[in-house]
Amino acid sequence: MEIVRSIMSQYGFVESDQKEKADIVLLMTCSIRDGAEKKVWNQLKLIRSNSVNKRQIVGVLGCMAERVRHDLLEKRNLVNIVAGPDSYRDLPRLVAVASGGSNAINVQLSLDETYADVQPIRVDAESRTAFISIMRGCDNMCTYCVVPFTRGRERSRPIDSIVEEVRRLRDQGYKQITLLGQNVNSYRDMTSMDFPMNPSTTEDRVPGFKTVYKPKSGGLTFTSLLEKVADAAPDVRFRFTSPHPKDFPMQLIEFIASRTNLCKQLHLPAQSGDDETLDRMGRGYSRDLYLRLVDDIRIILPNVSLTSDFIAGFCGETEEAHQNTLSLIREVGYSFCFVFPYSMRGKTRAHHRLTDDVPENVKARRHLDSTTVFREEAMKLNQKLIGTEQTVLLEGKSKRDVAFSHGRTDGGVKAVFDNSKSQLNPGQYAKVLITEANSQTLKAEFIRETDL
Repeated sequence: MEIVRSIMSQYGFVESDQKEKADIVLLMTCSIRDGAEKKVWNQLKLIRSNSVNKRQIVGVLGCMAERVRHDLLEKRNLVNIVAGPDSYRDLPRLVAVASGGSNAINVQLSLDETYADVQPIRVDAESRTAFISIMRGCDNMCTYCVVPFTRGRERSRPIDSIVEEVRRLRDQGYKQITLLGQNVNSYRDMTSMDFPMNPSTTEDRVPGFKTVYKPKSGGLTFTSLLEKVADAAPDVRFRFTSPHPKDFPMQLIEFIASRTNLCKQLHLPAQSGDDETLDRMGRGYSRDLYLRLVDDIRIILPNVSLTSDFIAGFCGETEEAHQNTLSLIREVGYSFCFVFPYSMRGKTRAHHRLTDDVPENVKARRHLDSTTVFREEAMKLNQKLIGTEQTVLLEGKSKRDVAFSHGRTDGGVKAVFDNSKSQLNPGQYAKVLITEANSQTLKAEFIRETDL
């Protein structure tokens, strides 16, 4: 949305906080789960029913626009513009077409669009945290995932444009930057010639993990990018999401261990703890390989905080397979998990080759099981932090009590403490003593202001 703001403002459009009166309303959408799309359909109906501007133009942008383009265009009373994730530069023209009374659509996917030259416009700077998109698309072709069809093939931003944006954010006072990509740690900048033409590719992927595409060679990898951004902003914390386990070579883990401003919190999406389910998902690894990777990471990063994604009730998942997933969650011990009941997406390999045969009530129960187990394990992890000192980056005031502030530890866990005496502002670091913990939040006492 920050990219869209930038493009529209260049053409003289001004953002309004009065949605009912606005000339143009643009919805940025996700299509990875059915629930996300249902929310968009509901929002479209609300927008039309509440609008007092009879000539209002409504546009649907992003992945849902790419996936259900024709369904959207058929709803002429709801939608005027359909723009895929690679066509935001075309929005001013699409608005002009829609203003003339015609439907406007551009869902052409690109092999090279990264919006590298677009300077995002950020409107919420209070938390002093920012996001930078470093690559787009995905080549993994997991059977359940619609991303390769709505976002296209992987392509990475030139490394220099990312470093330049990091420096700009650093100079503006931002203290945490999250690097974004559909498969963020497969980043590979092929625009520079300052690298060997045929370097070894074994260091870029975890041994034993498989892919549906041939090994990639050349270019500057994600490790190279992390080195450059960490050097460019040593007092800024860096996180990244969403990665794939196959792209965590030990060279990358060792580099993360060497830099204080690279957070020791890794997202390691497992999706399932059952080998047969993982095979049907097309994940390219077994449970054993995944656990070996976890062990290798913890040897280098003993205090690493791991988070993950899990799908409940994927095609053909048996009760035994579900129990295998629960046991994986217990064995690894995640500080947080995103768990979602499976929803079949059109165009995916699962849609063409598998049957969505797990009943909805079973999916719901397994979803609850997985959530319950991960919270039990997260509680244990957080309680181990009681009595320890942690560095917290302040993000804002607590909604329950303005005397308290909240922020995140290096491991990404939310911490709340009394800030009434110290009066630190968002973007400042505080050393705190952890006094209480539940599965989601740490309570702490302020010790002193500190640096990273």
